[in-house]
Amino acid sequence: MKAIVYTKYGPPDVLELKEVEKPTAKDNEVLVKIHAASVNAADWRLMRADPFLVRLYAGFLKPTKFQILGADIAGRVEAVGKNVRQFQHGDEVFGDIFASGFGGFAEYKCARESELVLKPANLSFEAAAAVPLAALTALHGLRDKGQIQPGQKVLINGASGGVGTFAVQIAKYFGAEVTAVCSTGKVDMARSLGADHVIDYTQEDFTRSGRHYDLILAVNGFRSIFDYRRALSPRGIYVMAGGNTAQLFQALLLGPWLSMAGSKKMVALSSKPNQNDLLFLKELLESGKIKPVIDRRYPLSEAPEALRYLEEGHAKGKVVITLEHNNKT
Repeated sequence: MKAIVYTKYGPPDVLELKEVEKPTAKDNEVLVKIHAASVNAADWRLMRADPFLVRLYAGFLKPTKFQILGADIAGRVEAVGKNVRQFQHGDEVFGDIFASGFGGFAEYKCARESELVLKPANLSFEAAAAVPLAALTALHGLRDKGQIQPGQKVLINGASGGVGTFAVQIAKYFGAEVTAVCSTGKVDMARSLGADHVIDYTQEDFTRSGRHYDLILAVNGFRSIFDYRRALSPRGIYVMAGGNTAQLFQALLLGPWLSMAGSKKMVALSSKPNQNDLLFLKELLESGKIKPVIDRRYPLSEAPEALRYLEEGHAKGKVVITLEHNNKT
């Protein structure tokens, strides 16, 4: 099968299209013929080993734990292991295969039964592939870490990216009053997703406006943790769900101390995919409560260009990889 492989850390140029061995499903696994995958920040961070601590997870000198990126997949079940009960040949599925060692930038992937759910009938493979990691991150940041409640004032910083576009819609589903922060060219899109207020960060600094929020979900764009703390209401919660290395370490090192020093909570999100939450998102997708936003699509052979575009930080929603099987087995 064809796959995008990387054997050393670096820029998108390290990614190569190669022929590799097609996997075989183990007893508790499902072999999926992939029709679409999506690109996430996790992919380029693994590709570049940024932050450096990535090397402790993926391999110190070079990637050894896995060599095919891609956590989000959508496709058809090709085969199932003897212990699999939820799926059968031909089922259309989607899921987050982070726990199986990535591998979505390929024609086939073996995934654990618990990582997949049936694809919503009203979504294409491309749309379904755009959902799992980003939407689960948004859900876990808002519901689990952020403890979102109806009527709360919620701010999403980085509202126009993959996680942000889902976060705006999920926050509205939970009954919050949502403020989206994005750049000038993405203001209309944020409004179309249901944001009650939109702040163009090139024109206004939300941390100095005097307005306060019960929950702030920071997806990207570096701001000091002290800036976020200033914008919180007295018992507000700040959740760091993405950003640069400095932002990550501020949340991990300063967050606990600042939380103990006052009534405002400052936490970093660690999101783990699970089937129950993926089923919950499937229901929201089928009912039209949320929808994926796709900016660009690239064929598998152009995965390096897809990573390069996402890394620039200007994507409106998700970047998707499409695969053409041409009726091959």
